[in-house]
Amino acid sequence: MRLTAELIQNSLSYLNPLKERELDLRGHRIPAIENLGVAGPHDAIDLTDNDIQVLGNIPLSPRLRTLLLAHNRIATIHPGLPNATPGLRNLVLAGNNLAELADLDVLGKLPRLTHLVLVDNPVTKKEHYRYWVLWRCPTVRFLDYQKVKDAERQKAKELFGSADAPTELASQIMGIKTKTFDAGAAPTNGGAGQSSKLSRLKLTDKERKKLQEMIKKADSLEEIIRLEKALNEGRLPPGILLDDAMEE
Repeated sequence: MRLTAELIQNSLSYLNPLKERELDLRGHRIPAIENLGVAGPHDAIDLTDNDIQVLGNIPLSPRLRTLLLAHNRIATIHPGLPNATPGLRNLVLAGNNLAELADLDVLGKLPRLTHLVLVDNPVTKKEHYRYWVLWRCPTVRFLDYQKVKDAERQKAKELFGSADAPTELASQIMGIKTKTFDAGAAPTNGGAGQSSKLSRLKLTDKERKKLQEMIKKADSLEEIIRLEKALNEGRLPPGILLDDAMEE
């Protein structure tokens, strides 16, 4: 079910026990965040138990303090999130698909983030996971429901150095991020039908390079969705073949 303006307007908005204005959007199998601008100012938004894959496309929401996104399929956090939610303090991402430590770096740009939950994400199995999060997110005081200790912050500094002078280990981790798309492999959540379609894509080296450039340059959620839709339908996104023809 799409997150339409009608769905938002018909959803429950109430004062939660913390006296915050909260919007309840739980359990609608929503695939993407959109149209939140029609909701108006809220202190908290509950998007638990949906099918969201990208945490992004949130309009400027300076009042927003809490985002509940447990049990979705989030594998990517859009770099524009900190600008859209400068007052965000509580972020629950339990039970999603975040896989690499560097995928979490954007959270360090949330200036007021104090409570962060990432349990049941693949990334929590990574070596040095907790130290990495504390190093990249210095404002976080509670991680995965456990209070951050000064000794942990000191250990994180020993492992990773400083922002201006990262250690070799830190530099290695920063270079490993989840690829938004892998044109040479089947998607993990797409099922057999999508695998079959993608397997028919025979890319030349030039086409593969062009596709990678388009993915890197995508500057909006809409652009990412357009590229993903083309790949899932077993066709090259517009522009790749056209550019090749012009070069010839």
